Amino acid sequence: MKGVLFACVTSVLWGFLAIALKVALQFIDSTTIVWFRFTMAFAILFFIFLFKNPGQLKIFKKPPVLLILGGLCLGANYLFFMQGLSRLGSNATQVVIQTGPIMLAISGIFIFREKVNRKQVIGFVIAAVGLVVFYMNNLSDIVNHAENFRTGFIWVFISACAWVLYAIFQKVLVKNHQPQSLNVVLYLIPAMLFLPFADFAALANLTFLQWCLMLFLGLNTLFAYGCLAEAFKYTQAYKVSIIVTLNPTITFILMAILATIEVTWIKTETMSLMVWIGALLLLGGAVYSIYSSGGSKSLKK
Repeated sequence: MKGVLFACVTSVLWGFLAIALKVALQFIDSTTIVWFRFTMAFAILFFIFLFKNPGQLKIFKKPPVLLILGGLCLGANYLFFMQGLSRLGSNATQVVIQTGPIMLAISGIFIFREKVNRKQVIGFVIAAVGLVVFYMNNLSDIVNHAENFRTGFIWVFISACAWVLYAIFQKVLVKNHQPQSLNVVLYLIPAMLFLPFADFAALANLTFLQWCLMLFLGLNTLFAYGCLAEAFKYTQAYKVSIIVTLNPTITFILMAILATIEVTWIKTETMSLMVWIGALLLLGGAVYSIYSSGGSKSLKK
């Protein structure tokens, strides 16, 4: 249950994330956003450990190779996601990025040998169908070979692949290390990589409200990935992936609310009937899969 709750917090935070990022891209470039998010998350976690639990910082003496690779993958995930988001709408981006959790679920079964029963597989298939129904809202763009949409799709899909590698490495490492001690290194690596490309002049010219949004993005990174690491510690990668897949429903609902009140600070997208059907399928399939742990023969021995 701890793992499920931690994964739920991550899913909710990521549901808000795509919209917040889309707004931030209106006044600052994607690379600077990525650098700021990682730097802020690292700084907060580092100083917490420094004053409360310095022993957690010993991991810097000899960080595992998988941890370094995971940090590189996480940085690539953020950078490619931002590149794709700048070309796609928030809704389409949230759908495409969910290929990551789907691939992670498959990895949980075949790499970590996690036991999955038939009911859980049925729930997973229903959730996957829900994602396809979501995606049908943008099929016309694919059929017409819209260049901007196609390029954005490729960037986001690469981002999803990088995230899967990060998640696999994290799942392996939490068996022998504290999740948050891993995260302090994971945040530092991308922060250092993107430092030379950060636009400090743009940061200096931000308004108060823009700074508030940037602070929200940094805290979102800290708490979302902090909870994700804890989820990997307490429950199966398969279950985590199913829960994380729910975050598009948060994004879609928020976009629908913003469209209803006719906000001007972000371009809203119309929610069709198919989108809502997809949301219900996704939610229903995920809940059915998570809570169908027993009652049928396991597919993995």
